[in-house]
Amino acid sequence: MNLTASIIAAGCGAAPARAAQWVGPLQAACDAQQIGTPLRAAAFLAQIGVESARLSAVSENLNYSAEGLLATFPKYFSEAEAQQYARRPPAIANRVYASRYGNGNEASGDGWRYRGRGLVQITFHDNYQLCAVALGLPLVQQPDLLTDPANAAMSAAWWWRAHGLNALADAGQFQQITRVINGGLNGYSQRLYLYGAAKKALGIA
Repeated sequence: MNLTASIIAAGCGAAPARAAQWVGPLQAACDAQQIGTPLRAAAFLAQIGVESARLSAVSENLNYSAEGLLATFPKYFSEAEAQQYARRPPAIANRVYASRYGNGNEASGDGWRYRGRGLVQITFHDNYQLCAVALGLPLVQQPDLLTDPANAAMSAAWWWRAHGLNALADAGQFQQITRVINGGLNGYSQRLYLYGAAKKALGIA
């Protein structure tokens, strides 16, 4: 199945010029990870469209206000701490991602080092390590490699296949796919809208 800029623009909600830049990376990634049917591609494009802010972000934005910290990470910050950490992305990442999935403690810097990157936001040391083995890249040593478009797309497609999402896409289980990727249903209405647009662009609406 051949992806085009117009299909990617519809499915990811991206501007046509931006979508055109992603045709090669996304085609290679989908080919490599068996995302080769319209149903699979539609679900994949819709999800990465939301996760990457319409293909505009390949690195996690952690520039939260104090109010944003308390709303998003309530168990990690008191009101006083939220004021202290506000608008300090490295400090925020080091606090909220510390001591989990292979990351060291807050002082280690691993939270910021292994913050979300790629089109589905690969996060934490252990996930970088798994992705590194799968893609044959030194991601633990050079995590910024995941911001390269080819690697950003391939990491997303690898994660998708590794978590069994091709089968869920075949079954039309879009809500469950969202739960696997997001941990909940954040942005679900936008994901669903893009899913419909992608299916229409792929001729299966």
